[in-house]
Amino acid sequence: MIPGAAADSPKPAPKGAARCLFPGEWLVCFAVKEEAAGFSPPDPSIRALITGMGRANAERAIAAAVSAHRPSLVLTCGFAGGLGPALKRGMVVFSIDSDPALEPFLVAAGAGPANVYCVERVAVSVLEKQQLRQKTGADAVEMESQHIRAFCRAKNIPSATLRVILDTADEDLPLDFNQLMTANQQMDFKKLALVLLKHPGKIKGLLRLQKQSREVARKLGEILTALVSP
Repeated sequence: MIPGAAADSPKPAPKGAARCLFPGEWLVCFAVKEEAAGFSPPDPSIRALITGMGRANAERAIAAAVSAHRPSLVLTCGFAGGLGPALKRGMVVFSIDSDPALEPFLVAAGAGPANVYCVERVAVSVLEKQQLRQKTGADAVEMESQHIRAFCRAKNIPSATLRVILDTADEDLPLDFNQLMTANQQMDFKKLALVLLKHPGKIKGLLRLQKQSREVARKLGEILTALVSP
């Protein structure tokens, strides 16, 4: 599915009502701080967590966070790459399976349903995205949500994926970020600096991506704020 495509989509629920459906603390997860830049938790019952990128970091962070304080709902949020041609930059999509009661509240906040697929590496090129689309039928791709939500299902904690499209299906990323990561899936800034020294023409594309990241993070933050507002 893609936003607006489902003929039987539920009628939007009143904004703010989701907090009544899931009382208690909510845990809102992001892989990196740039994804969380547009969101400020409105009160202490909404806890933001930066997990780090990829499976190992996500699993370690969610286990520690839930051990410290069990939430009533977990949202795994951040950027996603578009695989479906209908998804444009700045669109916010969601995926749920364990608790469909949350769906009308996500729709009311401004997100749309989509098939979001989780991978182990950044989908950098248009060709990679086309291959993932053909293989999975997914609308968007990211790297952490499946692992966070599998943990939540095992603990009987309701969860949902909420992602904003950063790069669309017909866009290559300016750099192969997979080659710039450390062993624990963090950006290696020495490698980045070397690549940019060798290929200064890449700087313009990287700056454009950073600007787009800030813009879509604000959009994600707006929808998250609408969803979590009491």
